[in-house]
Amino acid sequence: MIRNRYNANILQERRMFRPYLNRKILILLVIMCQFFATDCARKLSPARSFENIDSKAEKKKLEHFISGGVEKSLNTNNVNTDELIKAARQYLGVPHCMGGTTSKCMDCSGLLFAVFRKFNISLPHNSEEQARYGTIIMRREDLKKGDLVFFIRTYQTSNFITHAGICIGNNEFIHASTSNGVTITSLYDPWWNGKFIFGTKVLK
Repeated sequence: MIRNRYNANILQERRMFRPYLNRKILILLVIMCQFFATDCARKLSPARSFENIDSKAEKKKLEHFISGGVEKSLNTNNVNTDELIKAARQYLGVPHCMGGTTSKCMDCSGLLFAVFRKFNISLPHNSEEQARYGTIIMRREDLKKGDLVFFIRTYQTSNFITHAGICIGNNEFIHASTSNGVTITSLYDPWWNGKFIFGTKVLK
């Protein structure tokens, strides 16, 4: 009898406490939603956050790109920045060809693919997919050696990201250009300046 009364009291206390608990959970959910909404809004506000967005169509393409996934982690096997750049420099002068990944000829994403492959790091052979890895860096001023850099509008394609390279410091990047093959260019070069969109930090 006493046990039944004790159990009844516990049930009653639980019923009284449940609305309070539900309110706490609800408040917590609201806070979480606000946090993530703010974070998403920051990422999906290209007019304020990203350089060189010239039109609503480009803003839409950026939003579509981001919705496909960004800032994915990449196991870089603790590769040293200088080692990475040294490996990239070994390809200087290699002529450009679409789809190439070897010292005979290569395209821009092929250069990144080949360099990272030397360190047993699996990076897609596609600029747009490569841009999904690493922490996004909005401003060129914040780029460091070894960061990847990405560009838009470098040739006609349905992809948003159309070119990729590796920052080597001093506002320069190494990349495979259609006209010069694997070369080093200033990030502020008149032609590339208006096409830079963001960088990514993949090395720790």
